[in-house]
Amino acid sequence: MGSVKDLEIVKKPTETALGVGRFRFSDRYSAFDWGEMPDRMESKGAALCMMGAFCFERLEEKGINTHYRGVVSSDGKVVKTDELEQPVDVMEVKLVNVYRPSVMSGEGRLRYDYSTFTPNLRNYLIPIETVYRNGLPEGSSVFDRLKQGELTIDVLGLDHYPTPGERLTRPLLDVSTKLEEADRHITWETAQRIAGLTAEELEEVKDLVLKVDRLITQIALRADLENEDGKVELAFDPERRLMVVDVVGTLDECRFTYKGLHVSKEIARQYYRKVGWYDDVEEAKRVAEAKGIVDWRTIIKSKPPKLNPALRTLISQMYMAAANELVGRRLFEASGLDDVVEQYCREWAGHA
Repeated sequence: MGSVKDLEIVKKPTETALGVGRFRFSDRYSAFDWGEMPDRMESKGAALCMMGAFCFERLEEKGINTHYRGVVSSDGKVVKTDELEQPVDVMEVKLVNVYRPSVMSGEGRLRYDYSTFTPNLRNYLIPIETVYRNGLPEGSSVFDRLKQGELTIDVLGLDHYPTPGERLTRPLLDVSTKLEEADRHITWETAQRIAGLTAEELEEVKDLVLKVDRLITQIALRADLENEDGKVELAFDPERRLMVVDVVGTLDECRFTYKGLHVSKEIARQYYRKVGWYDDVEEAKRVAEAKGIVDWRTIIKSKPPKLNPALRTLISQMYMAAANELVGRRLFEASGLDDVVEQYCREWAGHA
């Protein structure tokens, strides 16, 4: 079980063969690596499933290898999205092996052993997560990393310090760990080493992520959404061919904006940044990193409060409206995205 979706294993993968699994998208949501938050957002799971399935189908049409097999209809059949009359929240996928790096605690910090990952390994989840950035909206982690000296404007390809809302002249690719207790930004050189990639495969990874970015950007435009940034996870299939996995093109995997406003779970993040729990999260992460504590959640002082009910309902409407627009069908009973955004701006923007 994940923080927002559950995995049912239908057939386990082997060292040389893909398995079969089913993602069951829930109405749960997560924030700041906490895991499951205390609320549910109505129809969020089905909205994510439909958006992700639609994007996978468009990737497959472009000849891009993915782990997508179809969505599961109410009568149990695996079908494509255009065969559905009602939205569903179950997606069937091909499964690969997940090998986790071993973790050791010493000298006041955590260390991870990635020796399992070699250029000879096949049929496995690549233990890195790639983020593409087309813009730098308010709330982007780039601004905190610049402030802390973890990133420079040269790396961003800029000749000036960026401002929130700025668009990049070319996509920026960022990479972090995927299977550690807390994700950490790493260099591409480190990513190649820990993931067991050859130099050629590293370039293939970057090229594939850019292709995914371009297609999602095109899909988002049909809903007048700007694809500011998004994450892409990859695996090697049994022939060691790259394969797009997990989910892409949803409001949880991407940071979309509509006329400058966030249309994603960033709205919930903004709400929580203004409560004391968020400060406790940041402090617990700092202490855990300094003391080599594996799970920072064991030392946090508080638990997240519930969202304001009216805001929670509005975010649910946003997920459903965005799914309708992206897929190009009225799958959900929801107001138009423009109306939902207008209501948010009128009632919540600036003081959520």
